Amino acid sequence: MAGSDAFRDLATVRTDLERPAPALLHSARQLPTSTIHEAAGRIGALPPAIKPLNAEFRICGPAVTVHSPPGDNLWLHRALYLAQPGDILVVDVEGGYEFGYWGEIMSCGARQRRLAGLVINGCVRDGATLASSEFPVFARGLCMRGTGKDYGARGWINYPVLIEDVVVRPGDLIVGDHDGVVAIPRSLAVDAVEKAATREAKEASILRRLEQGERTLDIYNF
Repeated sequence: MAGSDAFRDLATVRTDLERPAPALLHSARQLPTSTIHEAAGRIGALPPAIKPLNAEFRICGPAVTVHSPPGDNLWLHRALYLAQPGDILVVDVEGGYEFGYWGEIMSCGARQRRLAGLVINGCVRDGATLASSEFPVFARGLCMRGTGKDYGARGWINYPVLIEDVVVRPGDLIVGDHDGVVAIPRSLAVDAVEKAATREAKEASILRRLEQGERTLDIYNF
């Protein structure tokens, strides 16, 4: 089942999603997560346990949020075919970390769907294959233990998810790199990206001053 029509009978699924403008995504893609986080007022940093399986992975796109029952990945399969090209699946598993919710087969499917990445507050498996894949995965770690497929288990797609102290809503701006993942509310994304770009330019100027022999103590008036 592909396309939003296939999900009309699932009461806990929303198929309408407002996404950041392509120009904004292009700008955000050039910026480090740490700079975006700082420029936005130090908000949106997901837990540092969530890291890329490959340090070279980078993601930028709108969030398709998934609330999955612990130990079950059926809702991830559903989200994979609801999401659109360029979307990022952002998944919470209710603290059920001792399972591998995602592996080589699902990454292959996501790659064919041209999704932009996976961010999961849980574990995945097939780690060596995922790390060398073209589909970027950010996860808490690796776990070989498989999941179930309970058709009666309740999950949600495109409803807000709480990942520790960060609420991620569908359509929020997600940016990830080797430092981690930041989630910026869509309503704040334009301002955050503009301020982040200004901050990057300022830091480039500071680096040039340091290379010329100035001290951080003097530059920052410490």
